[in-house]
Amino acid sequence: MVRPTSGVTLIEMLVVVAVIGIVVSVSIPSVSAGLDSVRLASTGDAIASFLNGAVTHAERSEHPVVVSISLKDGTISADGSDGFARRFQVPQGITMDKVLPDGDGSEGGGRQLLIVPGGTAPAIGVEYSNRHGGRRRVQLDPMTGFPRVETVHTE
Repeated sequence: MVRPTSGVTLIEMLVVVAVIGIVVSVSIPSVSAGLDSVRLASTGDAIASFLNGAVTHAERSEHPVVVSISLKDGTISADGSDGFARRFQVPQGITMDKVLPDGDGSEGGGRQLLIVPGGTAPAIGVEYSNRHGGRRRVQLDPMTGFPRVETVHTE
């Protein structure tokens, strides 16, 4: 009597590999969009924290802080007269689109602002987006000096 051998045939293995390949190829775009959404949210938090840190440093050290925003490079930097220096680079897949308020004639859409101790925080905002069309804005509230992050709805 011949015993049937147990195992997997080559055809069965190819079918399983094909099904796994289809599932992975269908799920990759949604995973990518989810990661971009997380990057968008974390970028907003990072920019808000960066601006809040610059305002806080100016107040606590009693030295002015110059904040420079470069849309072309995707960077924000803060430099104080007391040696304070911080840099922030937006993550890959995120683009800084504009600095608000619009239209001061700055080359390349960048802007510099001065945060002075005891003074009013400048009313400035940064709009940024990801490649899937998500847009956010971080604005520094001139009354409180605290940044807030909001979603920008495009129509």
